[in-house]
Amino acid sequence: MIGSLLYLTATRPDIHQAVCIVARFQVSPKETHVNVVKWILRYLKGTMDYGLWYSKGKGFTLIAFLDVD
Repeated sequence: MIGSLLYLTATRPDIHQAVCIVARFQVSPKETHVNVVKWILRYLKGTMDYGLWYSKGKGFTLIAFLDVD
């Protein structure tokens, strides 16, 4: 599951920090880490319209900026 979530961080920077923190514990996960992964999946289900779209054209304009710090 963590690998799939890490793949999603390319288009969903809003989950990047939470996924990276959970990925640290994938060697020996505890129940709390599994609960966080479930929380991330529920968040993704509720925000399916969010994300980045990379166009093929040359005219790229940044419309919004997200700072997840």
